[in-house]
This record gives sequence, structure tokens and C-alpha cells, in this order.
Amino acid sequence: MANKAIIQTDQAPGAIGTYSQAIKINNTVYLSGQIPLDPKEMVLVSEDIKDQINQVFLNLKAVCEAAGGDLSNIVKLNIFLTDLNHFSIVNDIMSQYFIEPYPARAAIGVNSLPKGSQVEMDGIVVI
Repeated sequence: MANKAIIQTDQAPGAIGTYSQAIKINNTVYLSGQIPLDPKEMVLVSEDIKDQINQVFLNLKAVCEAAGGDLSNIVKLNIFLTDLNHFSIVNDIMSQYFIEPYPARAAIGVNSLPKGSQVEMDGIVVI
């Protein structure tokens, strides 16, 4: 049987449903979707897409660190955007948080996201 652990940190928004921030099985961590909530206030950080993208990366970073890794351990990143025209902004901001080799990635256009967010990201981490 695989060694399964719930990953939780107060440095990222708490789950607002029936899920965990992440689940670690052996050396693989499955990150739940993060939206740009301030972890203390549990409200969107801003209506500005740049602020929202930065906050999502900070939230993902906090969960990765709670699992014993960091953003460089993300091997697969899924990005959900309510406006795919923001994809170039994601690329610009992502370059501030990641260096090569970059994770495999998907960008998906969606109609809406929780709490009126414009961006959500989830991923897979290997530690």
C-alpha cells in the first residue's frame, strides 16, 4: 500500500470544499487547484489579473513547501483561465517563479472559476 499523507498549510488558502490542499503518495504530490485567495482573509487579492496570477503562484509555492519541496518540483502544471488572452501574462509572470527545465503544462479556457477568480492552477509535484 502506498504511503498517503494529507498536505496542509495555513500559508495557502484553506480548502473551501471536500478536498485537501494536496495529497502526497510516496514521492508524488497532487496539488489541488489554487485560486488567488489571500490565505489570511480568504478573499480575492485583487481584480487585476497580474495580482491574481502572482497570488496563485505564491499559494502553490506554500503548498509545495509544506510537502517538502518547492515550485521547481512541479512536473505538470494545469492553468485554467477565464480569458485565454491572459496567457502571455501568465508566461511573463511564470518566468519569475520557474527556471528551466519548466514543467509540462496545459492552458485551458473556462467559462468561470470559484469566487469569480480569473485564474486557477493545479499540478503534480515529484519530490
